Amino acid sequence: MTAPQPVRAGSETLDIAQQTVGIIGGTGPQGRGLAYRLASAGQPVAIGSRLPERARSTASELGFNVTGHSNREVARHSDIVIVTVPWEGHAATLKEVREDLAGKLVIDSVNPLGFDSRGAYALRPDEGSAAEQAAALLPEARLTAAFHHLSATLLTDPGIESIETDVLVLGDDRADTDTVQALIDRIPGMRGIYAGKLRNAHQVEALVANLISVNRRYKAHVGIRITDL
Repeated sequence: MTAPQPVRAGSETLDIAQQTVGIIGGTGPQGRGLAYRLASAGQPVAIGSRLPERARSTASELGFNVTGHSNREVARHSDIVIVTVPWEGHAATLKEVREDLAGKLVIDSVNPLGFDSRGAYALRPDEGSAAEQAAALLPEARLTAAFHHLSATLLTDPGIESIETDVLVLGDDRADTDTVQALIDRIPGMRGIYAGKLRNAHQVEALVANLISVNRRYKAHVGIRITDL
C-alpha cells in the first residue's frame, strides 16, 4: 500500500473518490458490509484484521479490488479509517494502532451493547461513549463517529442496490464531519446528517439497542430517517 495524502474537507460536495478507506475489523459483518457498499460505489477500500490472511481471504471474496492486510497496515496507509471491531475488543485494538492513526481521520462505528435474556441494552463506557473512548486513546487522530444504525444483513446483500437510510455523523471539527458526510453520500440511498459534537455520541450508540428490539419484534432491518431536511 502507498502512503496516503492528507484529507481535508472543504464543502458538502467534497470529492473523495480517490481516497483509500481502511476498515479496522473489516472481516466482521459490519466491516464487510461497509467494505462491499463503498467498494461497489467505486471507493478504494482496504480491510484489516488481527489475522492478515483472514483479511486477504475476505477481500478476495468481496472483489472490487478490495485489499486485505493487518489492522496496523490498514491504519498506516489509509486516508480515512473506519473502526468496526466488537465493543469487547475496542480499547485493545485502538491501543495497537494508536501510532499508525496519528493525524488520520477516524470514524468510530462501535456500539457498546450488552445482551441478556431480555434482549439488548446500552452500556455506558467510563469515557461516556465508544467514540469518546476512541478520542481518549487516539489523542493525535481526528475522531468522528458514524455508521451506527446500519443493518449488516442489508449491507452485505448484493440483491439490494440501494439502502434508503440516514446516517448520523458526530464530530468536533466541521471539515472532518463534512468529509464523513461526503463519504456516506457515495453509498446509494444513504445520506449523511450532522448530529452534533462527539460528546453526544452516547445517545446515538445507545439507540441501537432500541433498533434491535424493533427488528426482533417486527422481523425487520430498520434504519432511521431525519424528516424536514
